[in-house]
Amino acid sequence: MKNQKKNYVIIEGVIGAGKTTLTQMLAEAWSGRVVLEQHEDNPFLEDFYKQPDKYAFQTQLFFLLMRHRQQQEEIPQGDLFHKVLVSDYLFEKDKIFAHLTLDHREIQLYERLFPVLQRDVPTPDLVVYLKSQPDRLMGNIKFRNRTYERNMSVDYIANLNDAYNQFFKHYVTSPLLVVDSYKLDFVKNPDDFTYLKNIIWEYE
Repeated sequence: MKNQKKNYVIIEGVIGAGKTTLTQMLAEAWSGRVVLEQHEDNPFLEDFYKQPDKYAFQTQLFFLLMRHRQQQEEIPQGDLFHKVLVSDYLFEKDKIFAHLTLDHREIQLYERLFPVLQRDVPTPDLVVYLKSQPDRLMGNIKFRNRTYERNMSVDYIANLNDAYNQFFKHYVTSPLLVVDSYKLDFVKNPDDFTYLKNIIWEYE
């Protein structure tokens, strides 16, 4: 590795963008530590994909509190200066899902709670957004065949993709690198991974 400027790197993207895979690959290449979002721990998630209107608030609140707890337990500030940490989610992205799924009253309550929790969250040195397209995302989702993702619709993924693009268009909390991952296959093509690894590490 060139230097130790980047102690905490986050890989973000829509469901199916490959963020978890890239996170693990980068951590291994950099001899770093991984922090992964624990989707499977949310007991409301499968119900949400079947009946989003009924289970949106429970799902969102559980994710918010789970992410906050993980940030406190697995990303202590002191450790960031000793080892590179690579995570597959940005705490702030929780808002994307909240504004897509919650009704007006639920959003009001959510917006009161979110800034209280956000104060405790460490700021990354770099966020990498894997920008993609709905057809590629749906293909990846179908390929990995997770039980709770089988009811996802193309419209849901397309709307989510638009929301992610808008969110990162205005993201200013930390340095941001946007990568058009639709044109890359960093899993099967070692040259693509090397290219991506280098531009992430050297990005100022």
